[in-house]
Amino acid sequence: MSDYNRKTKEDRPVVAICYDFDKTLSPDDMQAQGYIQSVGYEPDKFWETSNALADANGMDSNLAYMYLMKEEARGTLIFNRAALEEYGSRVKLFPGAEDWFERIRRYGEEHGVLVEHYIISSGLKEMIEGTSVAKAGAFEQIYASSFLYDDKGVAIWPAQVVNYTNKTQFLFRISKGVLDVNDPAVNDFFPPDEIRVPFRNMIYIGDSDTDVPCMKLVNSYGGHSIGVYNAGTNDRAKVHKMMRDNRIKYFAPADYTEGTELDLLVKAILDRTAANEKLESIYYENLKESRS
Repeated sequence: MSDYNRKTKEDRPVVAICYDFDKTLSPDDMQAQGYIQSVGYEPDKFWETSNALADANGMDSNLAYMYLMKEEARGTLIFNRAALEEYGSRVKLFPGAEDWFERIRRYGEEHGVLVEHYIISSGLKEMIEGTSVAKAGAFEQIYASSFLYDDKGVAIWPAQVVNYTNKTQFLFRISKGVLDVNDPAVNDFFPPDEIRVPFRNMIYIGDSDTDVPCMKLVNSYGGHSIGVYNAGTNDRAKVHKMMRDNRIKYFAPADYTEGTELDLLVKAILDRTAANEKLESIYYENLKESRS
């Protein structure tokens, strides 16, 4: 019997809403909301140093920032899971995000759709797990970079690194219900009518080029990609470019409050999905009958 976390097809449609984190759910990089300052850096200087380290060593930029975080903590603070979660608890979220996840779940339930929320982020899993929404059980799964810890709980090595290209693997895991990062069943064949979350029932919400591979994949199979921008700065340059390049279908301010543009957009997608899945169900029933 497998110990992997696997989900099977439900008796109703499942919609997976997948989010980037930094500048999608939070106005700034999570590391820049306390941690970077605690090791004596200004955020811009930290990222400049991290990127230079990556460039000089042919290094993945996410591995570079994780290494720099660990090194700069040396002699300054205890670099363990509890500390990272505590920094995560300080992370600010965009308006409305605190009650968004449960509210959208309830809306789906009322309209015959099971809504699940997933994080796919290059940020740190431990910090995301420390946020108020994660502690409240908002997310079905958090896919993000993370550390390996020694027997004293101190971070010693990257356990997982998530970058913009390998983000797409998690969409396939979510689609098939094969959620554990090491579960090889992600490569198994699933008949179309046994896919738990067809790509057409996925919503991907992100803010920048690092989300493009996921957006492109979701769009290609009939799903919905949404670009968000900070309403405070009103800088729409990135979402306009993604729209022109056919990376997203929609864009809206990153305001998750009830009744906002983003809220109404996601609810409209859920309404459309509920109606479309009724037709899909009839199609597969007819197909099975014709083959019997």
